[in-house]
Amino acid sequence: MTTVIARPSSKLASIKVETINNLSLFKFNDELQARMEELLERKKADLLTLEEIIELEEIGELDKIFTHINAILIAQK
Repeated sequence: MTTVIARPSSKLASIKVETINNLSLFKFNDELQARMEELLERKKADLLTLEEIIELEEIGELDKIFTHINAILIAQK
């Protein structure tokens, strides 16, 4: 049996920095945001493949990391 691990770093090219209220915040680009929403819909319908489960885990980890970093940046303002 092969163990496959999520690698959030594989999605780094899909990240942008957006200025909102004079703050530079990390955001997903439009394509990655749409992909995450698509995968979440497929998850709700219980239609994810193993590869999609791993991809959703990767995106989810990045989302958690950027939410945390953005919260720190906002708190420092």
